[in-house]
Amino acid sequence: MNNQTILDILTQTSEYVSGQALAGTLGVSRQAVWKGIRALREQGYAIESVPNRGYRLRMMPDCLNAAAVRSFLAAAVIGCELEVLESVGSTNDYLKALAAKGAKSGAVVAAREQVSGKGRLGRTWQSKKDENIAFSVLLRPHIAPTEVACVTPLTGLAVCKALRAFTGLDCQIKWPNDVIAGRKKLCGILTEMSAEFDAVEYIIIGIGINVNQTDFPTEIAEKATSLLLETGTRFDKNKLLACILQQMEEEFLRNNLELTPQALGEYTSLCATVGREVGFSRGGKPCTGTAEGVAPTGALLVRLPDGAVAAVSSGEVTAQGIY
Repeated sequence: MNNQTILDILTQTSEYVSGQALAGTLGVSRQAVWKGIRALREQGYAIESVPNRGYRLRMMPDCLNAAAVRSFLAAAVIGCELEVLESVGSTNDYLKALAAKGAKSGAVVAAREQVSGKGRLGRTWQSKKDENIAFSVLLRPHIAPTEVACVTPLTGLAVCKALRAFTGLDCQIKWPNDVIAGRKKLCGILTEMSAEFDAVEYIIIGIGINVNQTDFPTEIAEKATSLLLETGTRFDKNKLLACILQQMEEEFLRNNLELTPQALGEYTSLCATVGREVGFSRGGKPCTGTAEGVAPTGALLVRLPDGAVAAVSSGEVTAQGIY
């Protein structure tokens, strides 16, 4: 018996559920139910028990947990399968293993602690236990590998809009995959895929959000921030994750995983990189120019000193005034 099944039953009602009813539904003994309740209490779930009435969930722990996320989640696809781990090396790697075993499109894996998180260009994503949100989403779209480039900016748009709505913070996007507050990083996104020559098998989108963290390693202390540092408020991570998953589903369905004119317009209006002087590498040589916009492919359009426009689709791009 999985204790999660007990939680799933208790979260569906505000009434007491008898131990006998739980045992009958789960096909286990009442002793097994009692052991499951005890284990859940040890994890921080406040579960009342009254003789002749049964058990009732009174309060969930404030740490990230699947039952709480599900109770707030209205999405139909994203989060159809949802797992919250105590600790994991990388949610992306964990979800890759599930994808290889047939996990459904929309499956989500989150973790209270991620000890070997991955960022772009081989970087690591550092996160302390129960301070932030680290999660990955599995998609199985019927698209060609060349069309995957739009997924990252669409995800950035969804996360940025969700954070703005949930926190009231004036978040923006740093092309291509960071969400920022002011000039500091709040969130990073890493998109990976498994594909054949002409078809995508699956896409995994990894997202890390600094929520309640107040101190960072020296090497990123001047570049990173958190929702708590920016607002002075501790936000419910379960509600926030549900909000983000909902917004991701809406953006993906509304735009069919493409940067439609509407999505591109919204992304550009929220992109702090546009209008700034940027630096990047082209043909192995350093270049500078002014970011003028974003192409429907997701590439950053940069006006060079000679007047030509370069479409930058990969690599490191520095933006003046942003970490």
